Amino acid sequence: MTTALITHADCLRHDTPEGHPEQVARLEHVLHALETLDLKRVAAPMAAEDDVLRIHPVDHLRALRSARPIEGYAQIDGDTFLSPGSLDAAFRAAGAAVRAVDLVLTGEVQNAFAAIRPPGHHAETETAMGFCLFGNAALAAKHALDHHGLKRVAVVDFDVHHGNGTQDLLWDEPRALFITSQQMPLWPGSGRVDEDGAYGQILNMPLAPDSAGPEMRTAYEGQAFPRLRAFKPELIIISAGFDAHRDDPLASLNWSTTDFAWLTAELCALAEELCQGRIVSTLEGGYDLNALAQATRAHVEELIKAAT
Repeated sequence: MTTALITHADCLRHDTPEGHPEQVARLEHVLHALETLDLKRVAAPMAAEDDVLRIHPVDHLRALRSARPIEGYAQIDGDTFLSPGSLDAAFRAAGAAVRAVDLVLTGEVQNAFAAIRPPGHHAETETAMGFCLFGNAALAAKHALDHHGLKRVAVVDFDVHHGNGTQDLLWDEPRALFITSQQMPLWPGSGRVDEDGAYGQILNMPLAPDSAGPEMRTAYEGQAFPRLRAFKPELIIISAGFDAHRDDPLASLNWSTTDFAWLTAELCALAEELCQGRIVSTLEGGYDLNALAQATRAHVEELIKAAT
């Protein structure tokens, strides 16, 4: 069995203004860091519109298409922009998430990493925000549940910012367990422990600013891992944001690259125990280019170890 890397050059065509943290160079650094690894390399397809409509209403798609500029940029909110290539990139990112689920659940690969942008975990049901247009991780979960007929899927989000979009999209979905750690207080301001979903199936684990790897490990060992074992997912989806790294400019958690490797290895071990090792991981944040590259490589190396 192998690990799939799913990406597409269209994801480099989502341009943002000079100085914006969610820049083309992020994906370029990630792909360079992974180029020497033994991976099954797969071109991300365009998501079908019906796939995106699993989680977003048609008005959301119409609004984005209407806002897409012919040249330059269109600003959706304070930090979210569209360029002429942004919607193609977003459909490739969503398509990568769907393709990753298909590859893993049909047994073609053991696990998969979608190296994509724009990221997805801040996109709410009807609102693009926080650099995100479509909810890629939530879409992967819904595709696994509705198309493949799984009964239980878990989404684990370790981005430093709360995955408010994934929480919104899965709030009323009893078949999906959403576990998320995030710095608090920090934008977008959501992620309190009492935000637990319509069926108690959401676990928020706020982490204090200036905490570090030991606090993260305590939270996951004490809360997340027991919840995963109790839920018994048939697939684990990871929202893999690397902006909790100590070098990241947008937050103040102090994780090391080793911490990301540890967390990935633990999730892989749980996947082996609970769901035949089946994991789909999608790239979210991470804004120091070198830290992002190093942590992503460590993450994917652990996926490869788990697949061999």
